[in-house]
Amino acid sequence: MRKVYLDNNATTPLCPQVVRAMLPYLKTHFGNASSIHAFGREAKTAIESSREKVAGLLNCHPEEIYFTSGGTESDNLALKGVAFANRDKGRHLITSSIEHHAVLESCHFLETQGFEVTYLPVDRSGVVSPEDLRKAIREDTVLVSIMHGNNEVGTIQPIAELSKTARDAGVYFHSDTVQSTGKLKIDVEEMGIDLLSLSAHKLYGPKGVGAIYVRSGTRITPLFHGGHHERNYRAGTENVAGIVGLGAAIEICSKEIDAEYRYLMDLSISFYEGLKEKIPDILLNGDFENRLPGTLNISFKGVEAEAVILSLDLEGVAVASGSACTSGSAEPSHVLEAMGVAPELARSAVRFSFGRFNTKKDVDYVLKALPPIIERLRAMSPVESLNR
Repeated sequence: MRKVYLDNNATTPLCPQVVRAMLPYLKTHFGNASSIHAFGREAKTAIESSREKVAGLLNCHPEEIYFTSGGTESDNLALKGVAFANRDKGRHLITSSIEHHAVLESCHFLETQGFEVTYLPVDRSGVVSPEDLRKAIREDTVLVSIMHGNNEVGTIQPIAELSKTARDAGVYFHSDTVQSTGKLKIDVEEMGIDLLSLSAHKLYGPKGVGAIYVRSGTRITPLFHGGHHERNYRAGTENVAGIVGLGAAIEICSKEIDAEYRYLMDLSISFYEGLKEKIPDILLNGDFENRLPGTLNISFKGVEAEAVILSLDLEGVAVASGSACTSGSAEPSHVLEAMGVAPELARSAVRFSFGRFNTKKDVDYVLKALPPIIERLRAMSPVESLNR
C-alpha cells in the first residue's frame, strides 16, 4: 500500500540536508554556546551562522532575531511581551477571529490580566479588512497581531496594508508567519512588520525550535528569566542542533522558494481539478487564488470529516481537519465559523496540505482512493438519505 502524506501544515518531514547539518551538533560538536572554551565557541559560531540565515530570509539585522522553542513560544512572547512592556501606553490589543490558538489563547490570558482585545471579523474568504482595523484602533491600542497565511484554509492576508494602518497610528504590528515562512517571500521592511513568529518544523526543519523577529527599538518583556541567553530575551541553554537545523532549512527555502511555490501550486491545482471532476457537491473553503500554494480546505457535503480522515488513513493517506493543535475536538473549526461556513459544511471540511516531497503520483493515488470513500460515506449518511 502506498503511503501519502498530505498533512504538511501540521508538520513537515525533515529534509535530508537538514539532518546532515544537525548530526555533528548531536554527536561531536556538543558544546554549550555560553562556554568560552573551544567547544562553546564552536556552538556559538553555529548559532550565529543560523541567525544570519534567518535574518537574510526576512531582510532584517541578525541582532533582531531571537531563537525560541517554536511558533507558540514566539507568539506568546510577542503578545505578552509587548502588552506587559507597554502598559503605560495602553491595555488594548487587536487580532483577528481566525488566528492560531497560540495567539488567541495568549489574548484570552491577557484579558484576565486587565487587557482588552478586539477580535476582527473576516470575509467569506477569510480576509481581514484594513478598514475594519482602522476603525478598531484606539488611543490605548499597543499591538495588532494578524497572521500572514492561515493554517487551516491557506488565506493570505494583506499584511502590508494592515501594518501601514497600525504604523500610521503608532501601534506595533506582529504577524504569525509560521505557515508562510519558506513558502512565500517575506520582507519585514516592505511589509512593515515589527514582530514576526516562525517555526522550523513547518519548513522541513526539526521540531522544538523556532524564532522571533523583534524590530530594533520595540519595547518587549521576556517570558523566561534566568541567564543572559539570546541577549536577555530568552533565558535557557540554546538548542544548538535544532538552531543549526533551522538555519539549514531556511537556507534551502531561500534558494528554492520560487520553484517550490510553482511546484506546490501546480500539485494543488491538479488535485482540486481532479476532485471537482470525480466528486460532486464539494466546496472550497477560502480563496483559490489568494492562498498558500500547497493548502486546500475542502468540504464534502453530507459526510463527517473524521470519517473521511480515518477512511483515507486505512488507504495510507494522511490528511487533517482544521488545525493540528485542535485535532480530536468535536467543535467546528473557529476559522470556518468566522468565515461564515455553515456548521454542517464546517464539520465536513478536510485539509489537504502538500509539501516538497509530494509528487503527481501522490495526487493520482488520492484521486483514485477518495471518490469511493465519499460515495460510501454519503450512502451511509442519514442526511443524504433524506435528500434523495
